[in-house]
Amino acid sequence: MASPHYHSFSDLPRSLPLFPLTGVVLLPRGALPLNIFEPRYLEMVDDALRGDRLIGMIQPVENEDLVLRPKLSQVGCAGRIVAYRETDDNRYLITLSGVCRFRLDGEVDAVTAYRKGLCDFAAFASDLAGAEENDFPRDRLMAALRSYLSSRDLKADWKSVMSAPSEALVNALSMMCPFDPAEKQALLEAPTLGERVSTLVALLEMSGGGAGPVTLN
Repeated sequence: MASPHYHSFSDLPRSLPLFPLTGVVLLPRGALPLNIFEPRYLEMVDDALRGDRLIGMIQPVENEDLVLRPKLSQVGCAGRIVAYRETDDNRYLITLSGVCRFRLDGEVDAVTAYRKGLCDFAAFASDLAGAEENDFPRDRLMAALRSYLSSRDLKADWKSVMSAPSEALVNALSMMCPFDPAEKQALLEAPTLGERVSTLVALLEMSGGGAGPVTLN
């Protein structure tokens, strides 16, 4: 489904609040739940809710514990707040729905505690066209996923895995599997679904990290 709110990349704002988070990527039409508790990001959510509800998810390329203002990746993804809940201990539980990837052109000198980026969506305009269906053979992907989970004594809801639309399956696995940040970034930047599938399969086949249970809603 194409975005109901944005028909062209020119409909998207030039600047976005940025949420740098290592090891986390958002993909178009993907759903990303977030637990917001830092004051600067509580402010960011407040401001987003008063505006167009868009937040730019992006990975730092430097350790956030060692650098006050880490350098950021060149590509991120805009997400729209589609669910919001405030907890009794003053946290926000939100869900972002991926809208369109962007290339970071620089940052805005902002008075806010959070960072703002200048975002160029032109190279990823096709993200707004709707789900990219690709009838790629699932056999190798399923074999790689089975091996990946079996080696960690984990299970998956195979009924939902097998019935999921191509893009939803690939993007969910790309977002949920705990690959290294650079590997996550490679999945984000893959130009087409076919290239993302190839990257995902390669990572599943060679990954030695752990994973959580895979469930597709």
